[in-house]
Amino acid sequence: MPAKTKTAKGRKKVKGRTKSKRGVNQDLVKSLAHELRAEILAILNERMASPNELAKELDEGLSQVSYHVKVLKDYNVITLVKTEPRRGAVEHYYRATSRAYLTDRDWHELPESARVAMSADLFQMILDDVVASLEGEVFDRREDRHMSWTPMVVDEKGWTEINGILDAALKQVLKAQASSVKRVARSKEEGINMSVSMIGYEVPEKAAKKGPKRKAKTSAKKAKKGKAKAKAKRK
Repeated sequence: MPAKTKTAKGRKKVKGRTKSKRGVNQDLVKSLAHELRAEILAILNERMASPNELAKELDEGLSQVSYHVKVLKDYNVITLVKTEPRRGAVEHYYRATSRAYLTDRDWHELPESARVAMSADLFQMILDDVVASLEGEVFDRREDRHMSWTPMVVDEKGWTEINGILDAALKQVLKAQASSVKRVARSKEEGINMSVSMIGYEVPEKAAKKGPKRKAKTSAKKAKKGKAKAKAKRK
């Protein structure tokens, strides 16, 4: 953590959560500072689960998972939803108190190892989601679905501007989703399962050059075919 966030002077308590002077949710940042906690929180953001279920899904020891669940609860990012008797014991079920949303400042507060692990986990979740959609034959079922890939070259100002646009778009998406949930609840209609993925990332120079080369080869092949057809017509 940066030195500025370690001092008590720049912090204030807001509804039981620790916030810095800049408004950063320190509890959320600390809860995500461990790879296993980040994985647990990602699951509990989507559904309710017990430490026993989490341990099996993540292939981790129950004692280790239980410890990190307790840490997440202490940071107020998850809450106990219900308890059920299981073989002479009581199983506790938890769910995230709110969707884990990190601002750029929050992200910088995390150690690099946690950022790398969270990025890998998120990307894997997106891939799994897309594969499930393709296998379920619903990915292309709707003609109005959005899919785009736009490689580009930008300067530092452009990089900042585009990331700001993506951040603003995410906020609008979440706002639209919240309104949609209310309408579905009132109308009692069946909702549409939807995933929205936005990724803006730096690409190594070697990888960035692959796109144009492939296009150039394709264009060359088309040109050769065109010449061959022209010769055939002359004959």
